Amino acid sequence: MSVLALWLAGGVVLGLAYFALIRRSAALILAPDGGAWLALGLGLARLGGLAAVLFLAAMQGAGPLLAVALGVLAGRFAVMRGAV
Repeated sequence: MSVLALWLAGGVVLGLAYFALIRRSAALILAPDGGAWLALGLGLARLGGLAAVLFLAAMQGAGPLLAVALGVLAGRFAVMRGAV
């Protein structure tokens, strides 16, 4: 299996998790009991995780970085379409 395929698969998983956490954060903010602090923590963790993976991919070169970015977009598409 190609290394780029692994980066792509990791990007898809990252995209699925990232955009599912956005949905969860929005639900927490809109909850009547007020989960704004938890939503803020999820947002920081989400951004930190994305930045870390993109940094690691960028350190490997343009191919892995593009593969991860494409995977994140595919994960976004799946979450927005309601597949997950």
